[in-house]
Amino acid sequence: MRQSLTYILQAALLTLGLQACASSNPVKTQATVSSTPLKDTLSRKVKETVIRTGAEQTEKYLPYLKGKRIGMVVNPTSVIGKETSVDSLLELGVNIVKIFGPEHGFRGDASAGIHVNDAVDTKTGIKAVSLYGKHSTPTKEDLSDVDLMIFDIQDVGVRFYTYINTLQHVMEACAAENKEVLILDRPNPNGFYIDGPILDPKLVSGIGLQAIPIVHGLTVGEYAQMLNGEGWLKNKLKCKIKIITVENYNHDLPYDLPVKPSPNLNTQQSILLYPTLCLFEGTYLSQGRGTLFPFTVLGAPALKGKYDFSFTPKSIKGMAETPLHQNKACYGMDLRDYDLSKIRRDKALNLNWLIALYNAYPNKADFFNTKLSTQMGNFDKLAGDYSLKQQIISGKSEQEIRASWEPGLTKYKTMRQKYLLYP
Repeated sequence: MRQSLTYILQAALLTLGLQACASSNPVKTQATVSSTPLKDTLSRKVKETVIRTGAEQTEKYLPYLKGKRIGMVVNPTSVIGKETSVDSLLELGVNIVKIFGPEHGFRGDASAGIHVNDAVDTKTGIKAVSLYGKHSTPTKEDLSDVDLMIFDIQDVGVRFYTYINTLQHVMEACAAENKEVLILDRPNPNGFYIDGPILDPKLVSGIGLQAIPIVHGLTVGEYAQMLNGEGWLKNKLKCKIKIITVENYNHDLPYDLPVKPSPNLNTQQSILLYPTLCLFEGTYLSQGRGTLFPFTVLGAPALKGKYDFSFTPKSIKGMAETPLHQNKACYGMDLRDYDLSKIRRDKALNLNWLIALYNAYPNKADFFNTKLSTQMGNFDKLAGDYSLKQQIISGKSEQEIRASWEPGLTKYKTMRQKYLLYP
């Protein structure tokens, strides 16, 4: 009885503390703009709304964790206030028995694409199982001492960003072992639009598992419902899920992430440019890996004389140890001051940058040639179809390319409606 009372008191105190913190230093976002026309002036009233992530709403799920052995799929974005959700829940007396880390690891100190080994988290002493190393799916042994799995990771709403693949693997493993997954949902910073070709099943890979567009317009919780509802889990299993939804959120609201989602997405600028600029990983152009401003610049040595702006990729531990065009001046586009309101207005990938840089490239045979560097990705797998590369090469216009994405996009948008948790 004493332990139960202590647990309840701790939960209540932390919840009150979080609410007080939210009141004094809330994450604010513009929710609505109402205007009243006057004779010669226009007055505006802007309302501000406090967004509360699923993790922050401890009062909604702490009682559900009582008496259970908890596994947590987390990374540095898994925060409650300024603490990790692991540390916060441990302070509340939650019995966390295992941590599962995705790409970049639980503490986020591994570079993109680098395999991470199992370890013991030095701060908590809890075993940390890597889902980006020897295996991407929790094993039966991994789950043997777990009663409930918590998934709490910030996504950025793009098909080739690997955390939604981790979600699928976790759901498949838990469904097979009859374990429930509690999803602490978070906003999607790119959730205000949907764009790009639908993934061709022949191009399924580690950067694309399901038939969704490049920019999918879903939160993690909504995507989990789609995985179940469309029968996309292995052997068409259904995973038992419980979702703590985000308070005061809708897909059109701007949302600035409080923590960088991965080492090379270190600014809001990079997060909103990422859906377009990551396509250039399948080209012989640098996207700024090896600089302190990745995914905000584009360039290559061969574009000298075509563009005045230049940058030089260097080896940076934890971000890019061997970046493309290392120690070579790259000439191209500086998008660090690009007006992000244009992305919100257009709600589209910027194909003009891809077309313009291909047209400016002197030796066009090199542009998509993956044999030139192991640091290049597969453009077709990034795009999700075989046609986009050929359309660029053949000189198709943006309008012609976009027309080819229909009716796939329309069909996807209709299907998506079934799984939405937010307007």
